[in-house]
Amino acid sequence: MNYKYILILLLPLFFSCSDYLDQVPQDILTLEKTFESRESSLRYLASVYTYMPDEFDQRSPGGGRGQGTAGAWVAGSDEAEYVWENHASNIVTNGSLNPSTGLVETYWNKYYKGIRTATMLIDNLHLCKLLYPGDYEQWVAEARAVRAMYYYYLLRLYGPVPILETPLSEQSSSTELQIPRNSVEKVGNYILSELQTAIETGLIDNIKLSGNHTSADKGLGHIDQAIAKAFKVQTRMLLASDLFNGSNAYFANLSNEDGTKLFPNYDSARKRQLWADAAREAKEFIDTYVGKGYDLTRIYTGGKLDPYLSYRESIRGYHSEMTNFSNTSTSAIEMIHFRIDSPTDILQYDRTPKHFGVGRAAYEASSALGASQEIVDSYFMSNGLKPIVGYESDHKTPLINNNSGYVEEGFSNSDYLDPVTGRLFAPAGVLNAWVNREPRFYADITFDGQRWLNTSEGVVYTSTQFSGNSGKGVGSSNDYTKTGYVVRKSAPLGNWREGNRINIQLRLAQIYLDYAEALNESDPGNPDILKYVNLIRERAGIPLYGGDLPVPSEMRQAIRDERRVELAFETNRYFDVRRWCIAEQTENKPIHGMNIEKNGPDFFKRTVVENRIFEKKNYFFPIPERDMNINRALVQNTGW
Repeated sequence: MNYKYILILLLPLFFSCSDYLDQVPQDILTLEKTFESRESSLRYLASVYTYMPDEFDQRSPGGGRGQGTAGAWVAGSDEAEYVWENHASNIVTNGSLNPSTGLVETYWNKYYKGIRTATMLIDNLHLCKLLYPGDYEQWVAEARAVRAMYYYYLLRLYGPVPILETPLSEQSSSTELQIPRNSVEKVGNYILSELQTAIETGLIDNIKLSGNHTSADKGLGHIDQAIAKAFKVQTRMLLASDLFNGSNAYFANLSNEDGTKLFPNYDSARKRQLWADAAREAKEFIDTYVGKGYDLTRIYTGGKLDPYLSYRESIRGYHSEMTNFSNTSTSAIEMIHFRIDSPTDILQYDRTPKHFGVGRAAYEASSALGASQEIVDSYFMSNGLKPIVGYESDHKTPLINNNSGYVEEGFSNSDYLDPVTGRLFAPAGVLNAWVNREPRFYADITFDGQRWLNTSEGVVYTSTQFSGNSGKGVGSSNDYTKTGYVVRKSAPLGNWREGNRINIQLRLAQIYLDYAEALNESDPGNPDILKYVNLIRERAGIPLYGGDLPVPSEMRQAIRDERRVELAFETNRYFDVRRWCIAEQTENKPIHGMNIEKNGPDFFKRTVVENRIFEKKNYFFPIPERDMNINRALVQNTGW
């Protein structure tokens, strides 16, 4: 069978359909037309998926190609900074976000449109008389699961939201539109219940092992039980975290007009139980699926585990590997939730250095997404220890862990090589701070003097100094890194225009870290905590806790440190610091980089890139002003 043809069949599941199918049916004649055939019904199911986030296009938050809901989350956190002043992430980080901001309206409206579209399918698929046996149950269950996932996205961004039991339209009466917000507990329980109902009433168990990977109606791209169960884990992690479990006093009094409190007031025992529920859900996923189409990606070179390749390839998601679930050497084994075919050129352009003047178009792009000094400092040394344990009151001067071997100043005298394979990690002459770091650092960060990934047309070394080939002072004045670093994770190995990529949104490593975190909060000292953190560290090629390194005295912080590195630039950090209620410390301060206005020694000085603002109200987006004006039963989030 022609594989390109297979992919064409799969593509509609994640791209907008025709204008006709983008409109939710308004009357019985349209409904009958929409569901008159199996093919038209399947196309309508595809439109239900339209609003799934396309995180490959974070250059266009709230938009992107088609009807995507790409996030502002990587550059909206302390991980990174886009070069363009008008980038929507700046609205998030500079304190100018407000209820009438377009970004605020976009996510709200698109997710609710997706919810309405899913409900229309659930309520009306019975009109189609030409379905095959099992179609009705499967497609309704998929729509139910996708609808629940949209509510999850709304909950983590806006807090408690209204649950709409029936579809509303522009023709709905004013009375029908007066719908109050439901509480955190009710929204969370609704998401969990709907996902469980979908699991029990029609979702395919595990498409990876179904033998139907390439089927347009039952193959990859459809939500199955594994994905639904993974989102149950994500939902329980939200509900257990301090932002949602009633621990954040700032939102304690948020109530509907009738006095209904929107945030819970749980005691410590109840909070611990929420974490135990999350740990149980995560362990059930692990026990059910690991070894059955899911595992951590592990690649061996010369008979030895290759941590650099294993980690790097775990998030690449090649189309050509999409049906290879028999071993751990591909990213397909690790991915759980993903978009089948998001265009990759924007992401790869933003993460490929400018390389002005090298004369090879495949190498030349923008450097637009700069990694912050703060995330650079977070990667471990090769001995598994943190190099930086904090900062002086200026938020810039690092507190160095002297036991780690980290050296802040000076330059290396020799190449630093991968201890497993001998590949070049850091050429001689680079800053000592970038030498002797863990393999994930070299997979995720492009620094001044580093060799570029693409060597097909010759070797190129990236220079981000002012007059360097990727510096501010050469070529396009709109394309350079504001931090002196470029995000390397998910960058192309060849031409930045090439596709062949799956957009991975959730992978098994995150479930492992979810399990460790939830278990540590509910049952500290449980041996599984170390086991699953160490599985991540083992794959990363750094010493294990309880082995070469002592067990951390602050296990909560150790788990958060591991999560920050392993899941860097995968949209998690933005939401993690909020659900942990630590964003007032991590986001309300400057972010730093190298001094991109200088060459030579002056370049290698920690420099403020942006002074960021975070207030307590910023833990959630505000409810859009337009919707507040229409639906008078809505109450605004605290502080807005």
